[in-house]
Amino acid sequence: MDARDAIKIGMSAERMLVVPADRTVGHFVPDMPMVYATPMMILEMEMASADAIAPHLETGWITLGTEVDIRHLAATLVGGRVRTTAKVIAVERRVIRFEVEAFNDKRRIGEGRHARGLVNAATFMKQLGAG
Repeated sequence: MDARDAIKIGMSAERMLVVPADRTVGHFVPDMPMVYATPMMILEMEMASADAIAPHLETGWITLGTEVDIRHLAATLVGGRVRTTAKVIAVERRVIRFEVEAFNDKRRIGEGRHARGLVNAATFMKQLGAG
């Protein structure tokens, strides 16, 4: 599959999350604040990116995160609402690039770029020795 045949610049998706305790820095690192953890924000950005294009992939094809360039701009407490967005900004044969952002009720809390690689799931698993 060539991503340029199915994925178009401007495709987008968003995700909503109420921050649970198990996605905070304090959950992972003792004595740290119970605020939304940067890796968890990046996870939501990756998932929004995948959501934006998954319906357009041929059967048997998936995307995997390959690059992140993210800034975490502001903290969000447990119970805070976070909206994460992803928009396709470039499409290559096997790489799709996204602009990603995250917002809480007050402001933008994260921004950056993310890339996903297009792979055939069966071939990928076979190369790993798992299929």
